[in-house]
Amino acid sequence: MILPIVAYGDPVLRKVASEISKDYPNLKELIANMKQTMYNANGVGLAAPQIGKSIRVFVIDASPFAEDSELSTQEKEQLKNFNKVFINPIILEEEGEEWAFSEGCLSIPDIREDIYRQESVRFEYFDENFNKHSDTLNGLAARVFQHEYDHLEGILFTDNISSLKKRILKKKLEKISQGKINANYRMRFPNLKNK
Repeated sequence: MILPIVAYGDPVLRKVASEISKDYPNLKELIANMKQTMYNANGVGLAAPQIGKSIRVFVIDASPFAEDSELSTQEKEQLKNFNKVFINPIILEEEGEEWAFSEGCLSIPDIREDIYRQESVRFEYFDENFNKHSDTLNGLAARVFQHEYDHLEGILFTDNISSLKKRILKKKLEKISQGKINANYRMRFPNLKNK
């Protein structure tokens, strides 16, 4: 089922999400719905807070980035196969030089900004069957992971831009929270009763 994506301004996007256990109700169905919702919106990642659930779960399918001709063969290979579910992830270490990349977010349509992130991330997580894993990602894969992980911490990519850019974007962000946006997917707006 395609779910509405929560828009900028909704308090759920600012909460630190809670861990879940393997007996979380209808988890498989929730994950399937999150993937369907992400694909419907042409996204590469979707965190549970973006569908109104303050739990530590996100899905990623970064394979569309594998088409980028500027990437190394190794990075293309990593992205091509990067389709995973992350439950209760914990970042153990972020390292490497910070680099900029134009990020966007399904909860903040029509806004893209250069965001600086470290190039490597090491973490632990549970998969959809509650098997524990440790992994390290680099480059674009690390960035997608870091972006979705931020959602679980109540952080949006717009928090990582300069105060000048925040002032410039203020009106645009207000319009998004009021539903004055034409996204090509279902959204739920905090300042409207039903949409």
